[in-house]
Amino acid sequence: MFTGIVSDLGVVRDIEKRGDTRFAFNTGFDTSGIAIGASIACSGTCLTVVEKGPGWFAVDASAETLDKTTLGTWVPGTPVNFERALKFGDELGGHLVSGHVDGVATVLKLVGEGQSTRFSFEAPAGLASFIASKGSVTLDGVSLTVNEVEGRRFGVNIIPHTAAVTTFGALAAGDCVNLEIDLLARYVQRLLENKA
Repeated sequence: MFTGIVSDLGVVRDIEKRGDTRFAFNTGFDTSGIAIGASIACSGTCLTVVEKGPGWFAVDASAETLDKTTLGTWVPGTPVNFERALKFGDELGGHLVSGHVDGVATVLKLVGEGQSTRFSFEAPAGLASFIASKGSVTLDGVSLTVNEVEGRRFGVNIIPHTAAVTTFGALAAGDCVNLEIDLLARYVQRLLENKA
């Protein structure tokens, strides 16, 4: 589990195609404290550390992961948001995030609002009903509050700090991000289906 509070902005170092695809990342994390087998959210996708060295770690991603997330578009140099797994006693600053990406949302436009930036996104049709105004959503691993929803479109505000320490600082219209809906929305929907 994660909280959606990004703790490092790293970069893709190398990509190796094999049975699965191995991604190596440069990171600011002290990798001596990261165990092989540890989970790290990489732009919202929970992945397992399979190799590491000073200032870098590597993960393997299956074809399913590449197909359902933005990972299939990554190249060396792509910036990536990192969050280490939540430990009991850690501060829950965002909301509970599983790291299981539900789909890919597209940036429609960016509009300045004071010092912040209002991002408008379009969600995949099958996920739009899970996104609610003033609810939580995870985009590229970042826990955010939804400002408004209209059909498949929804908006969030990004403050300057978030833009500076995450991939949001480099996003533009047309870019895609990993989307995870709120865990509570997922279970409420399932309960409603069972009552129908």
